[in-house]
Amino acid sequence: MSHADHHRRSLQDPETFWADAARALDWITPWRKVLGADAAGMPLWFEGAAANTCWNALDRHVAAGRGLQTALIFDSPVTGTKRRYTYSELTDLVARVAGMLTAFGVGKGDRVLIYMPVIPEAVAAMLACARIGAVHSVVFGGFAAHELASRIQDAGPKVLLTASCGIEPARIVPYKPAVDQALERAPSIVEACVVFQRPQAVAALTPGRDHDWNDAMAAAQPVPCVAVDANDPLYILYTSGTTGAPKGIVRPSGGHMVALLWAMQHIYNASPGEVFWACSDIGWAVGHSFAVYGPLLNGNATVFYEGKPVGTPDAGAFWRVIAEYDVRTFFVAPTAVRAIKREDPDGALMKPHDLSRLKAFFVAGERCDPPTAAWLAEKFPCPIVDHWWQTESGWPMAANPLGIERFPTKHGTVTKPVPGWDIRAVDAEGRDVAAGETGAIVARLPLPPGAATTLWNAPARYRAAYLDRYPGFYNTGDAGFIDADGYLSVMTRTDDVINVAGHRLSTGAIEEVVAAHPDIAECAVVGLDDELKGQVPLGLLVLKAGATNQNVIAEVVQRVREIMGAVVAFKTAVVVVRLPKTRSGKVLRGTIAKIANGAAYMAPATIEDAAALDEIAAALRQARIGRA
Repeated sequence: MSHADHHRRSLQDPETFWADAARALDWITPWRKVLGADAAGMPLWFEGAAANTCWNALDRHVAAGRGLQTALIFDSPVTGTKRRYTYSELTDLVARVAGMLTAFGVGKGDRVLIYMPVIPEAVAAMLACARIGAVHSVVFGGFAAHELASRIQDAGPKVLLTASCGIEPARIVPYKPAVDQALERAPSIVEACVVFQRPQAVAALTPGRDHDWNDAMAAAQPVPCVAVDANDPLYILYTSGTTGAPKGIVRPSGGHMVALLWAMQHIYNASPGEVFWACSDIGWAVGHSFAVYGPLLNGNATVFYEGKPVGTPDAGAFWRVIAEYDVRTFFVAPTAVRAIKREDPDGALMKPHDLSRLKAFFVAGERCDPPTAAWLAEKFPCPIVDHWWQTESGWPMAANPLGIERFPTKHGTVTKPVPGWDIRAVDAEGRDVAAGETGAIVARLPLPPGAATTLWNAPARYRAAYLDRYPGFYNTGDAGFIDADGYLSVMTRTDDVINVAGHRLSTGAIEEVVAAHPDIAECAVVGLDDELKGQVPLGLLVLKAGATNQNVIAEVVQRVREIMGAVVAFKTAVVVVRLPKTRSGKVLRGTIAKIANGAAYMAPATIEDAAALDEIAAALRQARIGRA
């Protein structure tokens, strides 16, 4: 069956389509209705059904005789540690962690906050919550106390699971001080804090509240899986870059399983038993969906890597892991690829490693500029797939569906909407725009299984954020266009569209032209206030290692003029050492724009290195650009 047939069937007869997909999983209680609706009109997938995500991710494979197959590979270059867990071993570990949680009084519906680095115990903690019907909320390890406290106040966790520290290439990041400060700011919520002590930095424990992980595990008894309603929450995940009240995305348990298993097979073309590596922290949606749940639901081995794309020890780190563990499908953010490309533009560090068995190379998290995609295509014979999804969707909304039909690659696009998603590009009135014309990207309701349909304790906020702007559609907040072949290009966030003398221009489209310059490693374009035109584009350019071109700014300006026209009014750029980014790799364009325009700003909690903002401000002042 072709992609067009799958897509048509998923939209015209979604109940049959998703019922067929759901039968690949084990259900404790069958559904009364495949697609129902709650009082607010939001979809209830597999209404009345009950299942358990942990059972389907672990116990099901053991029961099928695959207990000796590798489930989890842990590789930590920062500690020199490598470990493997079979499905049987991981199931036993998770069952005991679940028993530890029940001993602390955690039951079905209770929340557990997980504040841990990328270590096997974090995986076990997530799956243990799923095993007993508790709702986990993973917070990126290393978040400041204020951000951690705000999530504790919102989620109301009974137990907090943490580690004594995280480990960066050049430093140890103690976690316990942030936990202690957060619990002081959010008192009388968390009843117990369990600390996994790492030898690199042992934490002091508060008597009566804090407990040693190993001691608690020694006393724990394994517990079985419980039945969880398909529309009960599996987890709460707070979106990156939130300001003010945190925005907790709620993932429904049953639809999440169905969507992820379908995606693993039909989008990623992953076969059970293969090694699948989504290089992401568990604090992000990618880490939830495709480092933990998706691969395990599909019977894959998943890789947990505690390291960086460069610096642990060099820009060949990813290639070493792929070759050493026979990774067949790799998924990473474009930012990581650009960092590698900048340090090793010729790919010399790839040569010592056999990468010939890699089936597919996926990128997501932000737009993959065509030069970066072309560089990958030059180095790898396998498909290079830029695909698009969001924390809210939980799984891809547009991709090249390698498990159905491989489409010709168009660098700069995310290929086509995947089955289940009716994606449109619309104007301000919600009308479809012409092929090739930029518009707001929306998805027609009802959303497919796995998509978030509410926010934790804030359903009205969900409706205001995602549904009210375009009635009958989910507003993605992204802008882009669909070409005559049905390929989708996601260019920028809608608030990154700048207005130059009445012309609405995508900063992503300008960045695409700028990034094609041979000396540019990566770039960002933001709107600079202008008395005459309203806004003009400002470019920030990061040069490749070793680049010495003194005329790069003039050449980039001329390039944009020749390709996009004088109407873009791109005349201003500055070379910078690095771009400020979130820990998930997104460039902080909004914050950069505030700096350039002299507006007040705060360093977001998700920033990788706040000093990068000061560097941007200094570079703009030195160049006498804007009001920085």
